[in-house]
Amino acid sequence: MTRVIPDHPTPTGTAESALLDLELSDPPTRNDAWLVTAALQHHPLLPDTPPRDPFAEDRPDPLPGSAGEHLLQCAFGTEKRARKFYQDQVLDHLNRQMKEFIGRMEMAFVATSDARGDCDASLRAGPPGFVEVLDDRHLCYPEYRGNGVLASLGNISENPHVGILLVDFVTDLIGLHVNGKARIVEDADLRAIHPALPTGFDRGRTPERWVVVRVEEAYIHCRKHIPRMVPVLRQRSWGTDDVKRKGGDYFGAKGTPRPWHQPEPVGSPER
Repeated sequence: MTRVIPDHPTPTGTAESALLDLELSDPPTRNDAWLVTAALQHHPLLPDTPPRDPFAEDRPDPLPGSAGEHLLQCAFGTEKRARKFYQDQVLDHLNRQMKEFIGRMEMAFVATSDARGDCDASLRAGPPGFVEVLDDRHLCYPEYRGNGVLASLGNISENPHVGILLVDFVTDLIGLHVNGKARIVEDADLRAIHPALPTGFDRGRTPERWVVVRVEEAYIHCRKHIPRMVPVLRQRSWGTDDVKRKGGDYFGAKGTPRPWHQPEPVGSPER
């Protein structure tokens, strides 16, 4: 049986097709991949100590990105494309189009790491505009009562660097990266500085605190591999501690042995 793939409307975003060449290239063949790997293994720019940025002395103003990515650009031969992307697409602030984009997003993927570099990626979601743009160089998002682990906030308390990815899966099929340094601010303290923060929240939740991010890099994520999705109504019952209604032990982790697991004594009451 022939599989029929339904037609979808062409994305209506303003990104030019040439932008795809800035971020993505044709995948290497098996032989090409081997040559790249071999080149990296013996590349003279690879020291035993932390990598030296090959572009550090090349220009008076530092390029965006890390010494590691600049090093690999040299090893992979992508310096020209990377510099064009830095030049054309990477800002150190939010422009008007970025602010508008953030204002209609309903999801954000947040990446953090602790002082040792151990990473965590988390999803934040809410109604359009739940990520608030404070000005050209600052945005914030609310933190609500959750499972009490506070993994992202714990990382931020040790290491302020955060990476945020916002994606339009529905209309324009485009994404926005925002990287910067974050700090944790209590709700009342932030409202004292920004009284225009919203007072009505999704499902009646009230933020306990906010994560305020000072923007250092903002740039496009091209649409080539972003899937199109269709939003549906979410009718779920919340405001409960019933684990089954919240998803329960979906992945079957409860009771599985691990180093930090403390089994409950036999006959202990249900919580």
